[in-house]
Amino acid sequence: MRTNKNSEVHDVERLESGEYLVTDMEYERIFTVKNGEVTWQWNASSFYDAPQDPTTTDWLHINDVDVISTGRYLVSVRNANQLLVIKRGEGVVDVINEDTTDSNDANCRKSGQLADYDSDGDIRCGDPDVLNHQHNPQWLGDGAVLVADSENDRVIELHRTAAGEWEPAWAVDQAEGVAFDWPRDADRLPNGNTLITDTLNRRLVEVDESGTVVWSVRTKRIPYEADRLPYGEPVGPPTYTSNGSSVDSPDAGVPGLSLLLVGLRAVVPSTPFWFREPQLGLTLVSALLIVVGGVENRRP
Repeated sequence: MRTNKNSEVHDVERLESGEYLVTDMEYERIFTVKNGEVTWQWNASSFYDAPQDPTTTDWLHINDVDVISTGRYLVSVRNANQLLVIKRGEGVVDVINEDTTDSNDANCRKSGQLADYDSDGDIRCGDPDVLNHQHNPQWLGDGAVLVADSENDRVIELHRTAAGEWEPAWAVDQAEGVAFDWPRDADRLPNGNTLITDTLNRRLVEVDESGTVVWSVRTKRIPYEADRLPYGEPVGPPTYTSNGSSVDSPDAGVPGLSLLLVGLRAVVPSTPFWFREPQLGLTLVSALLIVVGGVENRRP
């Protein structure tokens, strides 16, 4: 999407060829560039229903691209709840969280994101119970991917089944007794632990396969992403199995209060991480009672 100042490039990687691999959110495409010349590109309009002018709306919000092997890229399409494997010269060769039912569409239509631009009665939207507006997937090897499942407030590992479908194999949705709040990044480290950016709780945590915290730190401001140096986000680290932490159903939160809480954390970053919907609800009720009591006291 273009603003009045510039367009948004959400992610970039330098390739061994000397090219740069870029996510272009203005035209919703993935492309490579070298010496100022575009050497290859994939346009999302070849796979998704596209608006007439994608530069005027936050349509797909392609927020991440990673190299998984030579000429093969893992792409996160946030607004469609999907991850794509794209191969140069072929296009999309795999879809993680494929669209299987029209019942998912409402989740991808919210806030004017996806729409049925070609009027065929359907949009390509993945199951929000599997992935919901995710960020920063990490390719763990053929048939396994780790994802910060942001709006489900968890980190999840998906494995490809023998039938070719992708299913949850491991997930964690809290650390040290505090539920995650819009985790934005998760990296599987070479030692087998998982480094998680718990964004709206303003903390970084490292957990083992059982979900036990082995290291954590608070941040003064909302963290967006974290990498363990010198590893970064490696391809092919250890995978987990369903014998690890159980895969819990995502907590839907409290309608209305959840949205207010996100707004509060954005405006007041110092909001304590333990201050969640119940505390916000009690605060609002208390404030209302104080106002009502003040009105009563002013009556003659």
